[in-house]
Amino acid sequence: MDGSATIDPSELSLADLRARRAELQRADDAVSYVRRLAQARLDMVSHERQRRLSGSHLNVAEDLPAVFSRHLTGGPARPPRPVEDASEHPLAIQLDELCSEVRADHMAELGDDELELVASRLEAFERTRSTERRELFDRLDALSAELVRRYRDGEATVDGLYIND
Repeated sequence: MDGSATIDPSELSLADLRARRAELQRADDAVSYVRRLAQARLDMVSHERQRRLSGSHLNVAEDLPAVFSRHLTGGPARPPRPVEDASEHPLAIQLDELCSEVRADHMAELGDDELELVASRLEAFERTRSTERRELFDRLDALSAELVRRYRDGEATVDGLYIND
């Protein structure tokens, strides 16, 4: 990240405050996207476990649209802002590499112990992203609170807004 966690937002210029906030919002978008991908992968593991318990011969791939649509388009509503494609973000690449390493794309071929390894590695990855996201929220909240304070106290006006904010 950019080190905003150690910077007092009240010491930043209005332009820097807005720029740092926008940067953190982009980082949050990427972390959120990758976290949802990891959660969808965990749903696939859960589906495979259920398939094995039930003795079903259905393929996990048949449920992919439903699994991915829940995680990639769902979630709590938040103010709209432009969304960048995060599929090439380093965290997305890291998740792809993890899935390749544990053979997550071949769950039906894995033994039970191997499937548990997939689950534990994905859970650890998702937990780390969740922690990062909470930290991003804290930093975003501090920057947003400073922006609100400046508007409330008259140090900033809506006349000074620019499109990228």
